[in-house]
Amino acid sequence: MNRKRKPTFRPEVQGLRALAVLMVVAYHVWLGRVSGGVDIFLLISAFLLTLSFVRKAESGHPFKLMAHWLHLFKRLLPAAVVVILGVLAGTWLILPQGRWPQVLDQAWASLLYRQNWLLADNAVDYYAQDHAGASPLQHFWSLSIQGQVFILWPLIFAATAALLNRLRRVPRLQGLTYRGLLGAVFGTVLAVSLAYSIDQTAGNQAYAYFDTRARLWEFALGSLLALALPYVKPGRVVRVALGWAGLAAMVSCGLVLTVDRSFPGYVALWPTLAAAAIIIAGQTGSRFGVDRLLSSRPAVALGDNSYALYLWHWPVLVLALAATGVESPNLKQGLGIVAASIVLAVLTTRFVEKPLRDWHWPKLRAWRTAVVIVACGALLAGPVAVWQTSLTAEESATAAQPRELTPGALALTPENESTPAPRARTIPGPTALDNDWAGIDSPCTGANATGDPILEGCRQELPEEPSTRRIVVLGDSHAQQYLAALAPVAAARGWELVTLLMPACRFGAESETRNAECNAYNKASSAYVLEHRPDAVFTVATLTHEDAPFETEVPGYLDGVKPFADAGIEIVGIRDNPRFTFNMPQCAQRNGAGAAACNPSLAESLVEPSPLENYRGKLPGLHLMDMSDFICARGVCPAVVGNVYVYKDDNHLTRTYVETMIPMFEQRLLAATGWS
Repeated sequence: MNRKRKPTFRPEVQGLRALAVLMVVAYHVWLGRVSGGVDIFLLISAFLLTLSFVRKAESGHPFKLMAHWLHLFKRLLPAAVVVILGVLAGTWLILPQGRWPQVLDQAWASLLYRQNWLLADNAVDYYAQDHAGASPLQHFWSLSIQGQVFILWPLIFAATAALLNRLRRVPRLQGLTYRGLLGAVFGTVLAVSLAYSIDQTAGNQAYAYFDTRARLWEFALGSLLALALPYVKPGRVVRVALGWAGLAAMVSCGLVLTVDRSFPGYVALWPTLAAAAIIIAGQTGSRFGVDRLLSSRPAVALGDNSYALYLWHWPVLVLALAATGVESPNLKQGLGIVAASIVLAVLTTRFVEKPLRDWHWPKLRAWRTAVVIVACGALLAGPVAVWQTSLTAEESATAAQPRELTPGALALTPENESTPAPRARTIPGPTALDNDWAGIDSPCTGANATGDPILEGCRQELPEEPSTRRIVVLGDSHAQQYLAALAPVAAARGWELVTLLMPACRFGAESETRNAECNAYNKASSAYVLEHRPDAVFTVATLTHEDAPFETEVPGYLDGVKPFADAGIEIVGIRDNPRFTFNMPQCAQRNGAGAAACNPSLAESLVEPSPLENYRGKLPGLHLMDMSDFICARGVCPAVVGNVYVYKDDNHLTRTYVETMIPMFEQRLLAATGWS
């Protein structure tokens, strides 16, 4: 870059930024792991921001917060908008239609600097549609946290200055300095946020990873470093040692630790303190110092493009893998992805970021800067809004089709199996597919209430008239999905339903294959059933897998339901549905519903004879059901049956499809149990 550097420019910090982005890119592309580089970015941003505001305060210049924020976001937003627009183009060209709504929602979140909160909610949402397919905008979480802190930190600087003026009116506090008071403020932020981060990471790491509150201490550490730096003056030998020790710690962090499952707790001290050591080392004046490497022209040039490189590398990686079907790039493919990202970063910096940063017109008036920011936002908001509107209109047209055009499982009944499905849109549409879940909303009360806090998710559905039968549904999401058929049957027949469901926790006796939380939930569920004595329990009695053996018995199933049988409670055990290694609806959207890849063989999905046969006759009152012939038919397990998506992801049936199974489900339930 040829622009004139400020006197306060620190080339080693710019080189540190370059190294951090290279770590992020390399770890993402080849290792599929978190490097700690993002944490270094957070520290550096707070370090530089604090240096700037402290200089203003100590020189008596006013802060002019609004002008600062306008200037800042005028610099950050244009490149981000260009990348998001590029991602939208890549999404339209490459990604299946089922992923479009997610990307559009994240485009809004990225533009408004709230992507981290959106991802935090999805990270702990077991029922999110696609856990495997990464979003090309996922990396905006860190930029969103930075944007939020860029609003918060200047407020802290201004509030601290105002507080200092008040405190200095007290005679014994007249010697208090702005730097000292600010150090106390950020020291408090660091202590509180770090304690919160450690606690939340231990109990809810998936959410804590994206939680701004759990990351504030990293910014506070950068601010404290900026405040303390003038007073930290180690000798040259110590600075050389600090620099190389910091570099070694930085690079090794992601290799030594599984930081993706332990960040942002105390483990994040590793990369942030390593970066702090390099900053403290500063300009050593030694040819052996790490600053000689970090201050080199290539390192500084890469640092100048680091923001754009961070923006581009992740969507290029995600879209390239989606386009090629490659799960993990090899060395050659990875180098191509990195090279493409660097080229795009340089072009974005050269033709978008730098011209707008140097543009003189917006600098003359604050409202002109605001106009540039609004224009950038509108440039993205327009296409996103139009695209979402068109998807909503398409969704409405899809939902408005006559039901006879979308028979779903009814197309597999003997009277219809030779009749081709009519031409129609496949339901549910892409924007509805993600939320196509069955469920019961009313919390358990009255006679169904439970005092066990582990069962707080207990739900009930009561008939209008006194119930003729009470059924408790036990298990996981595979039991829940059948509520789309069981609940309407229960409502029509005046049955009472209670659900005790925990994601990824199949019901059975305690087993080493389950985690402790699941075993505890199943134990509490069993106690609930034995206390409340329903007429029957509904369970999923087999367990399907992605790989061979494709279907097995549920660990401890018979031992788990035996106490119910001994108590005279009937048990309904239904066969599990197949699960796959790929997203079924996305396969159909990408390749067409008739593609062989989207119609895997029955022999690769279920086991014959069914493991249900191993239970037959073992317990009194155990009734077995098998609906697999309405999921897989004629030797295959299709993604679409009767113009209805069978699956919503790689292993969960859509609510819409299960609803088309209601007549057959009711018939088999009554035949298996003898109920009327």
